[in-house]
This record gives sequence, structure tokens and C-alpha cells, in this order.
Amino acid sequence: MAQSILEQLDQVLAERKGADADSSYVASLYHKGLNKILEKVGEEAIETVLAAKDAEQSGDNSKLIYETADLWFHSLVMLAERGENHQAVLNELARRFGLSGLEEKASRTPSN
Repeated sequence: MAQSILEQLDQVLAERKGADADSSYVASLYHKGLNKILEKVGEEAIETVLAAKDAEQSGDNSKLIYETADLWFHSLVMLAERGENHQAVLNELARRFGLSGLEEKASRTPSN
């Protein structure tokens, strides 16, 4: 069975954790640490929001899709740095599926 792109990314991100910082962009992020990775996630989130606003005006979603891909990618790097992968997020989404958003929010503890 062919691996999904998310499974392939998980594998590459895991391989890059032990790689030399000069060997890849992802390895360099790992070597710079969590704060640098979080900075990139924040930067990509802002760029995604701005692209959505631009798309609303132009009707062209291509930059929105591009920026969302960057956001997802850097979020996967963040998860991998913390020892997680895409499947943990998919499991959480599956857990929430079929729940009312209002019910799910009300069921959270104050720390969530």
C-alpha cells in the first residue's frame, strides 16, 4: 500500500531529527530548537491569514493553499520535535467527529 503524503512527511521529519544542521532546512530547524520552530509556525499562521484575506478580495485561492501547506508543514515539524506525528492530530479529529462543536467546547476542562 502506498504511503500517504502525511506518512511520507512523518518519515522524512523523523529522519531529519538526527541529521546534520547543514544537511537540510528541517535539520537546521531542529538544531535551532523549539522556539525557532514555534516562530516559523507563527509566521506561517500570519501569512495564511493574510492570504485568506487576499483571496477573499481576488477570488484566487492559490496563495491561500500555498501558505496553508507551509503552515501544515511547519506544524508537522513542531509535532515531530515534540515526539508526535500527524496521526495524533487525525486521532483527535476523529474523536471530535460527530460531536457538536459547542458540546466539545463545553466538555473541556479549564486548562484545555
